[in-house]
Amino acid sequence: MKTLADILPGIIEFRHALHRIPEMAGQEFKTSQLIRERLAVLGLEVLPPFLGTDVVALLHGGRGAGRNVTLRADIDALALEEATDRPYRSTHPGHMHACGHDGHAAMVTGAAELLVSRRDEFAGSVRFVFQPGEENRAMGRELVAAGVLENPAADVVTALHGMPGLPIGTLATRTGAIMASCAHFKVVLRGKGGHSSRPALSRNPVTAAAALVHELEGMTGRLVDSQRPAVLTICRIAGGELANVIPDEAVVEGTIRSLSPDSDAVLEDGFRRTVAAVGAMRGIETEIEYRLSYPVTENAPEPTELAREVIRAGSGRYVELAESSMGAEDFAYYLKRCPGVYVKVGTGENSPAIHNSRFDFPDEALPFGIEYLVNFSLAALG
Repeated sequence: MKTLADILPGIIEFRHALHRIPEMAGQEFKTSQLIRERLAVLGLEVLPPFLGTDVVALLHGGRGAGRNVTLRADIDALALEEATDRPYRSTHPGHMHACGHDGHAAMVTGAAELLVSRRDEFAGSVRFVFQPGEENRAMGRELVAAGVLENPAADVVTALHGMPGLPIGTLATRTGAIMASCAHFKVVLRGKGGHSSRPALSRNPVTAAAALVHELEGMTGRLVDSQRPAVLTICRIAGGELANVIPDEAVVEGTIRSLSPDSDAVLEDGFRRTVAAVGAMRGIETEIEYRLSYPVTENAPEPTELAREVIRAGSGRYVELAESSMGAEDFAYYLKRCPGVYVKVGTGENSPAIHNSRFDFPDEALPFGIEYLVNFSLAALG
């Protein structure tokens, strides 16, 4: 039986290899090939891709049929120029692993290596999912819809994510909502352009956009109880090119996030009514694009309690998350289909924030995540 100490040097080297080749959502060709080759060496049943750049493998226990545990890692990168001086820094200009997905993939790979050496200890199976396109495209939705949690049907799922500010060696989670939903919106406001000296002859979409922003800023407080956090953020306003020309069109874009699935429909309805009201008042035609990309990520009670027990029994330290994050995560789609738990892994109290050009998933955090994944799998399989 292999130990964590046996595999850790190779897993660190593997993470560095992944870090060098960051690839954007749906374009993870080199990344998936590297993962696929490593899993094949382990003797796992590596399945044909569901979406193109995903990698899914099955490990069957030596004691016959039983439950299935699914471990998921995301593998895509971000459009950022890396600002670290690591010897394994990105070799792809303008792209880097600024969210730690190289670390997530390395931890699931490490868990696979250890579980292969312990397959005679359990019945059932472990599924290893390396998912493309978590960032912006939420390809977890497509992967779940394509049947990644079937044949065999998953009984429980878990995933890890690095958390800056949390000390290395610490793992944390909570029951219920741990990450928010996220809807992306774009509103095109179409009026009638003209010269700035005669605004009465025009219908100004820029001032209509300003009025819309004002109305939207207070919308969540009017629609959602203050005990159910919701955040609407305007991220882009565009309209016009010259100081003395009223344009025909303006655009407002942003996101709406909440921690209650019940709030999502209420917020979308309120958003659409607000846009329509401003358009009618200003004589402006409006066009709405509204997409709920990520539902609320909700941890189920039993898997979450099992995660707590497993972490407390291991070499790491358990911390109960005091509050949920308003960030979003497409692991939510797995949790809508199957009970499971999403766990945060500390990347250090002084770690740069994720989505920062200086972030690098620390090698020192890898063994704590691998240990959790292995022990959770064995405990869930019984």
